[in-house]
Amino acid sequence: MTIFELREKRVAAWNNAKSFLDAHRKENGVLSAEDDAKYTQMEQEITDLGKEIARLERQEQIEAELKKSANSPILTAPQAKNPDFKSGRASDEYNAKFWDMMRSKVATPQIINALTVGTDSEGGYLVPDEFEKVLVEALEEETVMRKLAKVIRTSSGTRKIPVVATAGTASWIEEEGTYPETEGSFNQVSLDAYKAGAIIKISEELMNDSAFNMQSYISKEFARRIGNLEEEAFIKGDGSNKPTGILADAGGADVGVTAAGEAAITGDEIMDLFYSLKSPYRRKAVWLLNDNTIKLIRKLKDGQGQYLWQPSLQLNTPDMLLGRPVYTSAFMPTAAASAKTIAFGDFSYYWIADRQSRAFKPLYELYATTGHIGYLSSERVDGKLVLAEAVKVLQMKGGV
Repeated sequence: MTIFELREKRVAAWNNAKSFLDAHRKENGVLSAEDDAKYTQMEQEITDLGKEIARLERQEQIEAELKKSANSPILTAPQAKNPDFKSGRASDEYNAKFWDMMRSKVATPQIINALTVGTDSEGGYLVPDEFEKVLVEALEEETVMRKLAKVIRTSSGTRKIPVVATAGTASWIEEEGTYPETEGSFNQVSLDAYKAGAIIKISEELMNDSAFNMQSYISKEFARRIGNLEEEAFIKGDGSNKPTGILADAGGADVGVTAAGEAAITGDEIMDLFYSLKSPYRRKAVWLLNDNTIKLIRKLKDGQGQYLWQPSLQLNTPDMLLGRPVYTSAFMPTAAASAKTIAFGDFSYYWIADRQSRAFKPLYELYATTGHIGYLSSERVDGKLVLAEAVKVLQMKGGV
């Protein structure tokens, strides 16, 4: 079944679920226990279809990348120097020697000499440029925030970003009157470099297997572990030895709406959150919430009786809520007392700073007794919302 057919099937399942809701709601607007169980099954089918569509879309992207030509025709006149020559960590020699070092327990002088251009301050080796690209792509697949945020690279420990705190104003002036002085004020947001790391262990049997793709395995494992750690920090981090998340009490997004209930959300509250964000930010705004909150919102309608949530039929296009894209993350809190459950805004004002490159360091002896080789992987990263008014959150009513 094609992706488009699955999307059509999901839309049909959603239409059936809407009809079921409208037909079986009681006078007080709720379902009976039996009807609620049946609707839950219908909703689960919609969720499962959405996950399968996402998997197939990722497969298509991978296959398209693999089908790309491995080389390109020469269209330029011959030159004395090869225009495709790469040096440093982008060179083929560095790439080959890097993986020789990762696989071999013996560091030959030739290998060490080739890797000197990529030695980090702690004795590890910076990954080759081409592999760095694979790593970053894998991280983006694992985390929603990296897709939505502005990602920058920095070589220094701290990056200072000037932010306008208050803007100057214009005034009407009488003929030959004096121009009033109104100056804007500026603040600074500092992006630091917090260290995150993991140890990846690979058995010696796998290392000796010629069919084992070490690069692919390390890339996926690093993405899974560091990606989850990053995502949680970018959303809920408190800024203490980690990035400051969009939901942080200090340095996070402003509360746009406080819900009347501890675990229930109304259509009016979603609408209020939408309009709590200034219109310039709404043009590029997206919704961020978790799957459980999506289930609550699927049942909500606007003032004209139309459901707020709309499934997408287009390839690689997210679902919509009030005409703006919806993204989900497992690290967004569920609806509970005082929880910040929904974020809405322009997430390009959340800046992620990657300091230099990821680094790997082989640990040959530490796990020798269990027949494993360890690889110490690390990165330095920070993230902050540089303009609080660019994102608004819905916070649930506090508990008694």
